Amino acid sequence: MASRQSSTSSIKSEVKSEFDSSQLSSDQEQYQTGSSPENGMLDHKVKPQSREFVLENSPASTIPNGGFTAWLQVLSGFMCFMSAWGFVNAFGVFQDFYSSALIPDVSNSDISWIGSIQAFLLCSATVFAGPVYDYGHPRFLIILGTILVVFGMMMTSLCSEYWQLMLAQGICVGIGAGCLFLPSIAIVPSYFTTKKAFAMGIAASGSSLGGVIYPIVFHRLEPQIGFEWATRVLGFIAFGTLLVPCSCIKARTFPKTRRKLLDFAAFKEPAYALFNLASFVGFIGLYIPFFYISAYASEKSGLDETLSFYLLPIMSAGSIAGRIVPGLVADRVGALNVLGFCTLCASTLGFCWIAIHHAAGGLIIWALLYGALSGAFVSLQPTTIASITKDLSTVGGRMGMNTFCASFGILIGTPIAGLLVESGNWVGMQVFAGATLLGGALLVMATRIAVTGLSVSVKA
Repeated sequence: MASRQSSTSSIKSEVKSEFDSSQLSSDQEQYQTGSSPENGMLDHKVKPQSREFVLENSPASTIPNGGFTAWLQVLSGFMCFMSAWGFVNAFGVFQDFYSSALIPDVSNSDISWIGSIQAFLLCSATVFAGPVYDYGHPRFLIILGTILVVFGMMMTSLCSEYWQLMLAQGICVGIGAGCLFLPSIAIVPSYFTTKKAFAMGIAASGSSLGGVIYPIVFHRLEPQIGFEWATRVLGFIAFGTLLVPCSCIKARTFPKTRRKLLDFAAFKEPAYALFNLASFVGFIGLYIPFFYISAYASEKSGLDETLSFYLLPIMSAGSIAGRIVPGLVADRVGALNVLGFCTLCASTLGFCWIAIHHAAGGLIIWALLYGALSGAFVSLQPTTIASITKDLSTVGGRMGMNTFCASFGILIGTPIAGLLVESGNWVGMQVFAGATLLGGALLVMATRIAVTGLSVSVKA
């Protein structure tokens, strides 16, 4: 009898244990999905649509701040930047080839619209790619961007008319580059805490490497295999490098709520409004030297064709350090402080460009310095937006709007410079580049004052 009672008691204990375990699992599920007995209807609104969305509730202490997966995302971002901004940095070689060989009857200003449209769509496409990312499809964006960039370059190889180049290289490559750019700036910072600017700088340096490799490959291959196959080789390089992010990209978090396409309320904050204005003004002049340094060296300075061409890769090589080193320093002293200083120095170099005429050594040193000091204006943009945003759940949307504002600066800057070059006013083009960068630097400093006041020693 005692044995039977003991057995019955054991069974009751096991049933109770299983019931408690089931109840606990149920409570945990309700906590994760946001549902409760009282508000069960909420379950359908906040229940994760995929396993990746569960990660969004992870506390800040779980951010890896390094490790294999985190640095793999940096490598993926590096490859995305190489084929997104890399082709923008390399457009100077196409500008020179189009004006001298492929479409010589088209003005420099009109040709520069191809590169400007490409850069404009790269930046502005982030506004529309943002909601796709928010819904948990970063890999879709990467794959779509890869297809469009590679397809656009292949179609560029078949072009012989201005309008064809605009459609293929300007629009198709530009939209594809925008699809690549958004995930890279959204994913990389989410894996780091104290190394955000440094990691973002390494990723952004991919654009500088693209600005070195693509022009050299095209310049060396075009005389041997022709424009068509030289351009296709660039497409194949882009395809090979983009296989890395297509395979390895992995978002750690997604927004808990779907952000608005455009949140105009953000512009009521003085710091954010000033920084968007700084991005617009600064980007007007930032890429003018990248587009026209080779033409200036050959036409104005009288340097030989080979050295004139290599000034563009030299400038891009300098910007590799300009992407990484400012990010490393910004993690210590603040992104706004570094960005303001570097942009002010870049604007000074823009004015110093006027004094460099026939000295090959001077132009080489100038190109290296300008590449290094202008690089921060690209790599520190996402970090700066994060630093001046109080509610980090809105940082993705604000980055998208910031690049959208910057895109209009890129759109108008190089064509205006092209008009000045067409009239033979090289000094006017140089003053225009320096003045717009100076305006951008002053607006960055105004942003810093809006955030921290007049104190010089504060990290910002």
